[in-house]
Amino acid sequence: MKIVPQITVQQAAEFVRDGAVMMAGGFGMTGNPVHLFHALAERDVKNLTLISNNVGEAGLGGGRLLRNGQLKKAIGSFYTSNPEAVAAAQSGKLEVELLPQGTLAEAIRAGGAGIGGFYTPAAAGTTLAAGSETKIINGKEYVFVQALHADIAFIRAYRADTAGNLVYRMTERNFNPMMATAADLVIAEVEEIVPVGTLSPDEIVTPGNFVDYLVQAHTTLDDLGSSASVSSRKAVDDVRMNMAKRALAELKRGDIVNLGVGIPTLVADLITAESGIILHTENGMLGVGPAPESGGAMDYPVNAGKQPVTALPGSSYFDSALSFAMIRGRHVDAAIMGGLQVDEAANLANWAVPGEPLLGVGGAMDLASGAKRLIITMTHNSRNGEPKILREITLPLTARHAVDMVITDLAVFKFIDRRLTLIELMPGATLDQVRALTDASFAEAL
Repeated sequence: MKIVPQITVQQAAEFVRDGAVMMAGGFGMTGNPVHLFHALAERDVKNLTLISNNVGEAGLGGGRLLRNGQLKKAIGSFYTSNPEAVAAAQSGKLEVELLPQGTLAEAIRAGGAGIGGFYTPAAAGTTLAAGSETKIINGKEYVFVQALHADIAFIRAYRADTAGNLVYRMTERNFNPMMATAADLVIAEVEEIVPVGTLSPDEIVTPGNFVDYLVQAHTTLDDLGSSASVSSRKAVDDVRMNMAKRALAELKRGDIVNLGVGIPTLVADLITAESGIILHTENGMLGVGPAPESGGAMDYPVNAGKQPVTALPGSSYFDSALSFAMIRGRHVDAAIMGGLQVDEAANLANWAVPGEPLLGVGGAMDLASGAKRLIITMTHNSRNGEPKILREITLPLTARHAVDMVITDLAVFKFIDRRLTLIELMPGATLDQVRALTDASFAEAL
């Protein structure tokens, strides 16, 4: 049986050379090889390209390399959670290549599988697909994406045996299993190393032939950043809760549902075990339960908002590539997402805030184009009073012809035979008010 060398974090950092292309696992700080990052931050290595979902948090994980000026380029899906990454991108100190999260996961998986690239419906027609090759397949537009491969991958697993076989814990899988296949040299940071034969073959996710070196490092609460503990929830006003309740009424027992950030997260608080609704989170979990009373990512899985959650009976964990295969393969019954604008053609804009850099798409494009039903919850008008249901969207597109229902604080609309149709008024709203505050033309079927 192969024996994988065990080295220190300092020895691991020595393998990284100037100009290297790196991959690093983690969803936020969960499953993040933070100790390898921090050892690399002690070295005078620069001009690095980092392929990762994000750049950690400020001064933590990849964020420490960024703060040191060691990163030249970042390829990932969500950078707005790290204000230092936003500032570096705006100033030109960091080049950013933004990919939808599912596209990123699949590009890494393809790189590890020896596939040159693939076509995906995510991002078709959007600014992220500008200049890309496209193809119409079965009447639908797909965007070609080249596979990703790296010189070296830093990954994080929970347990390894001396042959390099890896076991992951809860939602710490995320991008790690794919990255273990997609680099010339793979170094796994793990919590515990056990003798060969200790791990059951049934629990091994990454076989040892993908792993070149092992590093043992203990995760502490300080390493988990914002996921270290349950965040306190602010009081929710009746208007937002009414939208969440109305969205819940559209779901039925047995539905697999993905909830976006903002108002959609309130739906999770309304779901009971008796409702039979199964929550999916794109970072690799099916069967999401309510937030725990206390504790953090040391004890619980995290959701796509990087918040600790509980796991209901029958829950399962998986990597990000499989999670987005569920979405693109239309195995998710409904996605409830926030919106900035929806128009008469069922086009959605929800990922780019006016005046802000285009640095955080996450899984929005994959979900909007892949879920069987797309329900948008949003205020009827912006803070400055401008309509958000328009004849034609003006903000960067998320997905074309994707929206099935819009729930606002004033009204409920459905697209019936491709026509935007008002079907219900929300508590306290009047028809005249909805007509006056809606830019789009719509049918009425109250």
